[in-house]
Amino acid sequence: MELLQLHYFQTVARLEHMTRAAEELRIAQPSLSKTISRLEEDLGVPLFERQNRQIKLNHFGKLFLNRVERVFMEINEGKREILEGMKVEEHTIRMAVTIPRVLPDLIGAFLKDNPHVRFQQFVHSMTEMKKQLKNGEIDFCISSIPLGEDEDIVWEPLMTEEIFLIVPPGHRFEDRDEIDLIEVKDEPFISMNTGYGLRSLTDEFCLKAGFSPVISFEGDEPGVIGDLVRQGLGIAFIPAISWMNRRNPFPHKIRIKNPTCQRTIGLGWSKRRHFTKTAKQFHPFMINYFNTIDNQLNQL
Repeated sequence: MELLQLHYFQTVARLEHMTRAAEELRIAQPSLSKTISRLEEDLGVPLFERQNRQIKLNHFGKLFLNRVERVFMEINEGKREILEGMKVEEHTIRMAVTIPRVLPDLIGAFLKDNPHVRFQQFVHSMTEMKKQLKNGEIDFCISSIPLGEDEDIVWEPLMTEEIFLIVPPGHRFEDRDEIDLIEVKDEPFISMNTGYGLRSLTDEFCLKAGFSPVISFEGDEPGVIGDLVRQGLGIAFIPAISWMNRRNPFPHKIRIKNPTCQRTIGLGWSKRRHFTKTAKQFHPFMINYFNTIDNQLNQL
């Protein structure tokens, strides 16, 4: 069994399409198919379910993929450790977030004292974020939902904030300061796509109140939600942190009395990830940053 075989398998498993995998790997499809077949012969079990031209990872394939991804993560982490041992310091921090609103101020504040550092940002669903952590593709993630039970992943709570409602100008609830969530059960909602942290959380709030929200618009750009509400296309949930330092803040927010609507923002990372000196420096900086925000929100 060779690393090249494992790399080919990893690509086919990710795409679940032999032709596209061959194109990405820049090899002939028959050669790729033979490589996967030899790997299955070595293991003694099929790794994919095959129906005509469709392939899909089976139970054995999923088990094996989990181990293969760990193999490549360990190799990559070994390379990082070697570079650090050679004093070739990497000054790049890779982050995934479900709350992009916090990044400009957070990163900007860190770069003032560390202008040599480079950031790579990814905005993903919770599923993709967790996968990136497990595969060692990112250093940290900031999310509003715990990343689940995984012995290799740590999720550290940073702060808890309240979530409000916003309504269009002229709406019947425009002058309300607080509301029971059940009162808006028939209203159209503007929301993030399914799979994003805030969407999962607010769907839970609605279910606790006794209804399923009617979604009139969903997308993956948090910044446009307020604009769509202003245009009268629906109402929306909005976290307290979204109010901070906005150039064009929404004029009014409504507190939700029942149920309690809050979210905890947390920091996630993998125990298997080898942190560079730069990443180790950024960790306490993030904790202090969110402590400051938490204090500011409590004073609003």
